[in-house]
Amino acid sequence: MNQDYIVPNNWSIIEEGFEAERVKSSESLFSIGNGAMGQRANFEEKYSGDTFQGSYIAGVYYPDKTKVGWWKNGYPQYFAKVLNAPNWIGINVEINGENLDLASCEIKKFRRELNMKEGWYNRTFNAVLKNGIEIKVNTTRFLSLDIDELGAIKYEVTPINSDAKVAFKPYLDAGIENEDTNWEEKFWETLEVKHDENSAFIMARTLKTKFSVATYMQNSILVNTISANVKPVEVQKEATTISFTYEIAASKGQTVAIEKLGGYTVSTNHKEEELIRAAKNVLDQGNKLGFDTLLKQQKEAWAKIWEMSDITIEGDVKAQQGIRFNIFQLNQTYLGKDSRLNIGPKGFTGEKYGGSTYWDTEAYCIPFYMATKDQNVARSLLEYRYNQLDKAIENAENNLGFKNGAALYPMVTMNGEECHNEWEITFEEIHRNGAIAFAIFNYYRFTGDYSYIPEKGLEVLIGIARFWHQRATFSSDKDKYVILGVTGPNEYENNVNNNWYTNYIAKWCIDYAYEQIEKVKSEYSDDYSRIMSKVNLDEPELNEWKKVADNMYFPYSEKHDVFLQQDNFLDKELIKVADLDKSQRPINQKWSWDRILRSPYIKQADTLQGFYFFEDHFTKEQLERHFDFYEPFTVHESSLSPCVHSIQAAVLGRMEQAYTFYLRTSRLDLDDYNKEVHEGLHITSMAGTWMSIVEGFGGMRVKNNILHFEPRIPNQWEGYSFKINFRNQILKVEVSQKETKFSQEGTTPIKVSVFGKEILVEPNHLVTV
Repeated sequence: MNQDYIVPNNWSIIEEGFEAERVKSSESLFSIGNGAMGQRANFEEKYSGDTFQGSYIAGVYYPDKTKVGWWKNGYPQYFAKVLNAPNWIGINVEINGENLDLASCEIKKFRRELNMKEGWYNRTFNAVLKNGIEIKVNTTRFLSLDIDELGAIKYEVTPINSDAKVAFKPYLDAGIENEDTNWEEKFWETLEVKHDENSAFIMARTLKTKFSVATYMQNSILVNTISANVKPVEVQKEATTISFTYEIAASKGQTVAIEKLGGYTVSTNHKEEELIRAAKNVLDQGNKLGFDTLLKQQKEAWAKIWEMSDITIEGDVKAQQGIRFNIFQLNQTYLGKDSRLNIGPKGFTGEKYGGSTYWDTEAYCIPFYMATKDQNVARSLLEYRYNQLDKAIENAENNLGFKNGAALYPMVTMNGEECHNEWEITFEEIHRNGAIAFAIFNYYRFTGDYSYIPEKGLEVLIGIARFWHQRATFSSDKDKYVILGVTGPNEYENNVNNNWYTNYIAKWCIDYAYEQIEKVKSEYSDDYSRIMSKVNLDEPELNEWKKVADNMYFPYSEKHDVFLQQDNFLDKELIKVADLDKSQRPINQKWSWDRILRSPYIKQADTLQGFYFFEDHFTKEQLERHFDFYEPFTVHESSLSPCVHSIQAAVLGRMEQAYTFYLRTSRLDLDDYNKEVHEGLHITSMAGTWMSIVEGFGGMRVKNNILHFEPRIPNQWEGYSFKINFRNQILKVEVSQKETKFSQEGTTPIKVSVFGKEILVEPNHLVTV
């Protein structure tokens, strides 16, 4: 834990008191989004202090030319940047001609709140300006879930100690830059700036990718909550900005306010020539409803989301706050409405990492969306990869020289092309192929919907199997197939040979693809004929696949009786993390890369990731032995690490350790464990937090087409509950220190297994175990 200023609360993220050094962290923590757009919690008014301005539009990106010191053949030409979009939230405020700026005035009673239950963000504070006037400010904003091109702000000012002339200066600004650029290029060109009486529009287009965006605003003034017919006294229009000035004489104690509607219309959803008209239509909808009705609808929309996705925890407010924060941010980032989109690692909260899609989606996020949404949301995530299969084949062929339809999915992508510019990650961290295949298996296991495999998934599995077949090398010395020069999930080891997890999932992928080919052949003959004709696959090739899978090499230590993370792991100086000076942590911020690579320290679950995916392949004794060997060397400096370790600690009955890991994953950003929250939140790992409760403490698994549970509960909790949408039946699980209760919403009974004993849960009946 590196910060502790967020007030514990079951449903809200709250900060009390203003500290300038916390501003950028809070901009991340209080971010808002609606799946189509999002923004950091920047102040609406001018702020001259240290800030990270950020607004983002889903699917809009820029291909920033790769920048490396030594170009290697095969490097991606660009690194896709999540694009900082034109700013529509700005409202500069003047009091008797003096700018309101929290960096230069006295601040009293500062408080901000992100209400997760209802989906809004609020700030209140008193400020004493240099001219001696004290004002109270109350500002609320949200991004509509129902009208996802629309956001709304209500900004209220009340003079406290005298009458005052208040000037609101709302503006649009398209002259923005990314915090993260390789060549300090401009990413946008402004095409048009125009306005009506109280509305303004800026048309802008991204360079290279040619996304066109209309950014817009409409303003209205209120005095003591009553709409006032106040027109702008001035309009300032420049090449990339436009601002209005509204002046109101406010008596002492009288509240004046501006309501600002704004947002984006984008050429991915509208014809370019109709973007401004589309923006006006959105504003018309917003105006007809009004701020208060829009806010009411926002609360209702979030209530529906929470009805299915909420996890309750009794007796531990910080744990409760943590899981709800994670669930809230996941739903702000991706709602499954648009199959062209995916789940970026920073969502709408920052620019680090770039890209919209990593293996995180398949490994961590799909289980959350399968269980808390309609199964079509998860299926859309699978189809996203199917739609990019041709690009994955091109990636393997053009950059690695593979042939015959072998597919290497990108480590980072926006449109199917690889756009990560670190060689060790781009072309060595190839295990991501395995997660994509595993997600297909996991989807069928959970939903029972096999149709995806003959329709689309089998082609993906064949491309991935072909990749592993060609990527493996026969070692005459070992008389086995080996996989050389890789980076496993532990990115603190690059260019190693025979990473156990990579080899294991490669074998599994080939075996699973082979099994599905046989199943489709016997049960879906038309699909089989279509696919085999398309991919030109024959028996001799299948036999070559099996030869590789059946003879894959797995490094193993007889001395420690564990699989080795890679061939030379035992050559390292095996000093455990507990014996490392705390001043050296986090090592990724304190050590040279050379020192990290030579160390035994593990960034996240690697061998243990394989034990997580393929738990049924190993005994609990094997898991315990490997957990005890590898966890002491794990520094958990990846956001994806604590959740897997929490699940496995729970399986082993080590509840204190499981609880500690749970707190770390659930409050990773709230407490800034890795000293980087100012850069944005860790969105994809938040799905792992959900898994740590449902799969870890709840012990939920799918075996033989039914749900299995082994509920456990930390001593710190009085109880917890969650819901699962399993094959269109909603099952609720409530766990206390004494018992577990099951109930279900539906019309047919559901069979579940609890600690190996099958029970029948009837509709609208409570079963206690």
